[in-house]
Amino acid sequence: MRTSIATVSLSGSLTEKLTAAARAGFDGVEIFENDLIGCPLSPEEIRDRTADLGLTIDLYQPMRDIEAVSPDEFAGNLRRAEHKFRLMRRLGADTVLVCSSVSPHAVDNDALAAAHLRRLAELAQGFGIRVAYEALAWGRHVSTYDHAWRIVEAADHPALGVCLDSFHILARGSDPAGIAAIPGDKIFFVQLADAPLMALDVLQWSRHYRCFPGQGDLDVTALVRAVVRAGYRGPLSLEVFNDVFRQADAGHTATDAQRSLAVLQESAGLTTPPAPVLPTGFAFAEIATADTERVAPLLTALGFSRTARHPGKPVDLWEQGEARILLNTDTDGHRPDPSLTAIGLESPDPAAAASRAESLLAPVLPRRRAPEDAPLDAVAAPDGTEFFFCATDRPGHPSWTGDFPPALHRPGGDGIGIRRIDHVALTQPWHHFDEAALFHRSVLGLQPHASVDLADPYGLLRSRAASNPEGTVRIALGVGPSPTDDPARPQHLAFATDDVVTAARRARAAGLPMLQVPGNYYDDLAARHAFAPGELETYRELGILYDRDEKGEFRHCYTETIGRLFFELVERLNGYDGYGAQNAPVRLTAQRT
Repeated sequence: MRTSIATVSLSGSLTEKLTAAARAGFDGVEIFENDLIGCPLSPEEIRDRTADLGLTIDLYQPMRDIEAVSPDEFAGNLRRAEHKFRLMRRLGADTVLVCSSVSPHAVDNDALAAAHLRRLAELAQGFGIRVAYEALAWGRHVSTYDHAWRIVEAADHPALGVCLDSFHILARGSDPAGIAAIPGDKIFFVQLADAPLMALDVLQWSRHYRCFPGQGDLDVTALVRAVVRAGYRGPLSLEVFNDVFRQADAGHTATDAQRSLAVLQESAGLTTPPAPVLPTGFAFAEIATADTERVAPLLTALGFSRTARHPGKPVDLWEQGEARILLNTDTDGHRPDPSLTAIGLESPDPAAAASRAESLLAPVLPRRRAPEDAPLDAVAAPDGTEFFFCATDRPGHPSWTGDFPPALHRPGGDGIGIRRIDHVALTQPWHHFDEAALFHRSVLGLQPHASVDLADPYGLLRSRAASNPEGTVRIALGVGPSPTDDPARPQHLAFATDDVVTAARRARAAGLPMLQVPGNYYDDLAARHAFAPGELETYRELGILYDRDEKGEFRHCYTETIGRLFFELVERLNGYDGYGAQNAPVRLTAQRT
C-alpha cells in the first residue's frame, strides 16, 4: 500500500521535512497547518516542491471545532472552511481532516452534528475536496470511531467519510473489529501511531508519547488488517506526536518511520519481504582502540590468548572457549578510548539475513577487504554499531576466521573458565532508543523484553533487552534520562562461565582490576536471602553480586571501566533468564565513584 507521513512527525522546517520524507521512500505527506503557516514558500511553491520530490499531498490538517454549535458560530466556521478550501486548491490537496469538536460551545446532538457536517461536505465538494471526520479520543461529545461513523452515515454525503486513527481507537480500548461495518469507500483516510501503555490523561499521552508502529504496546497490526478487510485502499499514514522526534534529525526519523511501516505491512500480511533469519550465537565482538596497551592486559587477565593477526589489517584475534574478541587498532587515532564497535552474529543463512536487513532500510556497510578475504555482510544499527552475519567454520560457507593465518598459538588450559559471550550491552543515543528496539526485533529477528528503569545516581536509565528464543544471543539496550546525558556512557561485554567464583579468583590473581562493591550491598543481601555458611563472605571478598528469580540464580561481577568499556563475568543457574537488574543501581553507583 502507499505510505504517507504527517509533517508533524518530523523535526525541522517544512522543506526539510518534505526532503526527509522523500529520501526515506514515502509516497506522500500530510501537511500540518502550522508547518504551512510558518513556511516562507507560497502554497503553489510548496505544491511544486512536493511534486518535484515525487510526493503527493494526501491530507491537509487539522480543521477543528466545526460541528454541533450555534447558527452564528457555524456560519463563522463555514467562512473559515471556505478560506481553507481555497488554500487547499492552491496547495493541491484534496482531503481535509476534521476533528470531532472539543469546544465547550458544542452540544451533544448527533442530528445537528450530521447536518453541519453535511453542509461542510457540500461546500467542500464545490472545491473538489473530501472531508474526513475523525473522532478524537478526548472529543467533547464524539470520542469513538463508531460514533463518528454513525454521524457520517446519517449525514449521507459523498464528500464526507471517516478518518480512522489507530491511537484514538486503541488508546480508548475500542475494538477495531467494528470497522467491518464501515464501507471501504467511506474510510477516507487512515492514520497510524503506536504508544507505550501508560497511566496518563489520554491527551497528554497522545501529544508526547506516540511512537511508530512496532515501538509501543498497541495492536496497530489488528487495526490495519481491519481497515484492509473493510476495503480501504488509500495510504497508510503515520501521525506521531513525540517529544523526541521533534528534536531528532528528520532524515533519521523518516527512515525509522518507513521501516516501521514495512514491518507493519509484513505483520498484517500485506507484503512479503525476505523472512527473518534468527541468529544462533555470537561469532565475535570487536573492540576498537588506538591504544592496545590498555586492553590487551585486561584480555590476558581474563584468560584470553592472542591466537592470530590479520595479514592486511591491524586486527588481532583473541580467544577463550567459544568467546572471540577482535582487537582493532585501525582507528586513525579517532578512538583513543576502547569502545565496542562491531558484533558478529552466527547466522543459519548470512546472505538471507543481509537481504532481510537491506529490505528494512538497514544501511549495508562497505567493507574494505582483500580478494582472498571472506565475503562478510554488515549493517549499521541506529547507534552505529556494526552487525556482521557470520557462518563461522561451517562447511560449505566462507568463514571470517579464514581471513586470519594459522594460529600463533592455541589457548592453553581453560583460561579462567570463560565459555562464550553471554550478552552485550550497548548504550543508545537518547533519540534512538525506540528505533533501536524496533531494529533489533525486525532486522535481527530478536524478541524484545519489557523495558525497565534503572536508578543511576544522576537520574533514571532506561534499559530493554532483546534475545533469541534459546538465549544464545542477548543484547541489552540502554539509554540515559535526557539529551544532555553523557553520550559516552560505558558499554560492556558479558562472558558466560560455569563457576564465577573460580573465574573471579583467577582473574584477580592475574591482576584484573575489579569493580569495588560497597560493603552495604552485602549487608542488604544478607537480609534478603539466606546463604550457605561462608558463601556471602566469598561474594564480598570477590565483589560478586547475586540475584535470583522464579527460574534460578545469577552470580556476576564486573571489571573496572576503561574508556567506554568494561567486562562482566556471569554464571546462570537453573534457567535464570535476566540480567541482574536488581543489582544495577549499586553497579552504576560504584562506577560513578
